[in-house]
Amino acid sequence: MEAARVIKPPFTMESALEKVRMAEAAWNSKDPERVALAYSPDSEWRNRTEFLRGRDDIRAFLQRKWAKELDYRLKKTLWAFGGNRIAVSFEYEWHDEAGQWHRSYGNELWEFDEHGLMRRRLASINDAEITQAERRVI
Repeated sequence: MEAARVIKPPFTMESALEKVRMAEAAWNSKDPERVALAYSPDSEWRNRTEFLRGRDDIRAFLQRKWAKELDYRLKKTLWAFGGNRIAVSFEYEWHDEAGQWHRSYGNELWEFDEHGLMRRRLASINDAEITQAERRVI
């Protein structure tokens, strides 16, 4: 795997946008190992009602997530940034084993360490059932 460019805080508009694009690409790879490497070894997450700590928890969470959320596709949008923090809005679409499509959307607050690794991720997420014809994240 090609080494990704490391983007460290403090963020500028350009570097924050690039950080968001890199996160979107990593999550769309659906590779738990690749995604987990973007987080500090002691990273803390709140994802809906789950609280995770460290890369092992993150990796296990992502494996469960993508086993359930089939044909997952994500779009992230920069909302705000400052210092070592970035806020994004997002939406992603997926279907379950029965073929029911869903759109999940919400906001994330990210905090980075001095090495550019995410040390905290707070995610608020809502889900809506959609038809395949209503998909917009392709």
